[in-house]
Amino acid sequence: MLVIVTYDIAASTLSGQRRLTKVAKICTNYGRRVQNSVYECLVGATEFQLLKRDLLAIINTKEDTLRFYKLGNNYNSKVECYGLENGTAADGDLIF
Repeated sequence: MLVIVTYDIAASTLSGQRRLTKVAKICTNYGRRVQNSVYECLVGATEFQLLKRDLLAIINTKEDTLRFYKLGNNYNSKVECYGLENGTAADGDLIF
């Protein structure tokens, strides 16, 4: 399923900056950055639970915001992109 992860981390303190770095790194492990603080993650149900668990363990719920938008498996008709699209499509082939 395609999951959009968005976050707003209060990074005015050193601990906030550390949380921001950790959240971005975890999101990068599961998907691709499409905007600042916005990731597209193509994951299964188990991977989604792990992603959510990992992120919730880092954020400070009194200062930060974390959102998950589950678009499901038929996401192609739900996502429109105009202009420059950075990166590779969530289900695209990667050649190394």
